[in-house]
Amino acid sequence: MKKSIFRFLNKINKSVLPKLSDKDPTKLTKIQKGILAYRYFVLVNSLD
Repeated sequence: MKKSIFRFLNKINKSVLPKLSDKDPTKLTKIQKGILAYRYFVLVNSLD
């Protein structure tokens, strides 16, 4: 159940949230760092 919820969230993140992989992580704003951390958290939990 938990895994399926995170997979669903991951699909939503891909379509809604901006891609930040092409930017330098040290130059991101706090909001962009939060988005990046959230996307990473959802991705890791969807793969487990």
